Amino acid sequence: MPETPGGPPPPPTPPIPLGELLAHEELGLRRIAGPAEADLLWVHTSEMADPYPYLLGGELLLSAGVLLKDPDAFVARLVEAGAAALGFGVTPVFDTVPQELIEACDRHGLPLVEVPPETPFTAIARAVWRLMAEARHRELRRVTRAQQALATAAARPDPVPAVLHQLAAQLGGRAALLAADGEELHASGRRPAPDVAAALARLSRVVAAGTRPAPMSATDTLRDSRLSAYALGGGQGLVLALATDRRGAGDHTIAGVAVVLLSLLAAPHQGADAAGRSAALVRMLLGADPQEVAPLLGGAEQWTVVHARRSGDGPVDPLTAGALGAALGSALVDAGRGGDAVRVLVPGADRITPQPGWTLGASAPTPIAALDLADGQASRALGRAVATRTPLAHHRTDTAAGLAALVPAEHAEAHARALLAPLTEPLAETLRCWLSLHGNWDRTATALRIHRNTVRQRIARCAALLDADLDDMDVRTELWFALRQR
Repeated sequence: MPETPGGPPPPPTPPIPLGELLAHEELGLRRIAGPAEADLLWVHTSEMADPYPYLLGGELLLSAGVLLKDPDAFVARLVEAGAAALGFGVTPVFDTVPQELIEACDRHGLPLVEVPPETPFTAIARAVWRLMAEARHRELRRVTRAQQALATAAARPDPVPAVLHQLAAQLGGRAALLAADGEELHASGRRPAPDVAAALARLSRVVAAGTRPAPMSATDTLRDSRLSAYALGGGQGLVLALATDRRGAGDHTIAGVAVVLLSLLAAPHQGADAAGRSAALVRMLLGADPQEVAPLLGGAEQWTVVHARRSGDGPVDPLTAGALGAALGSALVDAGRGGDAVRVLVPGADRITPQPGWTLGASAPTPIAALDLADGQASRALGRAVATRTPLAHHRTDTAAGLAALVPAEHAEAHARALLAPLTEPLAETLRCWLSLHGNWDRTATALRIHRNTVRQRIARCAALLDADLDDMDVRTELWFALRQR
């Protein structure tokens, strides 16, 4: 039967074959009963007569048999709990592994490993954790290489077939894009046997969009074939179907990368005009005349610029940036700002919502002709969000309220230009950020991504150029008013 999500979450590391642990000769471990193959997910030590309630499944259970009374019932409970193997320590309770325990493990199909007296259980646990760390490192390297290969394939002139070809090569099987009615639109990799193909088609119908709620993914097994089906976004009922001879560490993550890519590539807004729209965004934000590119952006009267930064460290790849754009409802994404930040141009005046794993700064809704100003608004909002550790900050739109409304705009702008004339743009931006964060050095440094000593030097330079005491609240107020007019 197909398996759908809903069980306990998988462990954070790939399983470790029992044979790899037994290969560590310094531990002196020896399998004396049960099958030779087992996958270890955890290590657990227990001397309880029945450890069943405390097992998650997949454990190498280590025990010296302190309370072992009925070996057959003990082993049966371990198998029922899903334990992967039993490691039995010789001495101090038993001089040798009890024959009844050996026979019970053979009878129930549970691998039994003899642990010699000189090997402490902690040494076995350390060896398993080390093997898990090595396996995790291998998995991450494989996933990284696969993600780069898939992203490169997505940039080709024929992206959907190229992504499927690369996915089939990475997983060593068949990758197919199916329509809502089950028709095979594109496929790559060796063709499976007829019964496997039929089973894969049935599995795909499980996740295909329809009148009933459907899971986003499902898996099944037929003989030696591992089958998977993933629903793609975009509302067209498309399904990614996979058939492989194995299910290795990282396969699900690699498939997830392909799902996101194919969802973006196959979405309705990724039609023939998508390249022109994305190019318009880049040209606009690099300084082109907004009126030149306005016809390429469609009929939206208001636009919101969003600046985004990953909550963790590291560069932002095109796949991740595209996924953020899709979550915000836009294909207009610019990830070319030093590799660690993203700009998204969102049509309409709807409020932007926080996105898991991102820190966002959003401009006020603005017409096309003012997108350069909105870009600055979003940048400052992102800096404030980073400094205050909030997932989303909007540009403050209350500049016309209060005392500012009493001064004609042209007079306010002229005063601001005269007052701030001695300051370069970096100094003015540092002063604006510092004042907005109430003179907090550390938060300003975080928002501007510079050292706090650099902030101090710039503020001191501002004070000298303006010949002003920045500790004076009247001076701060006047400067803040002027900076808001820029």
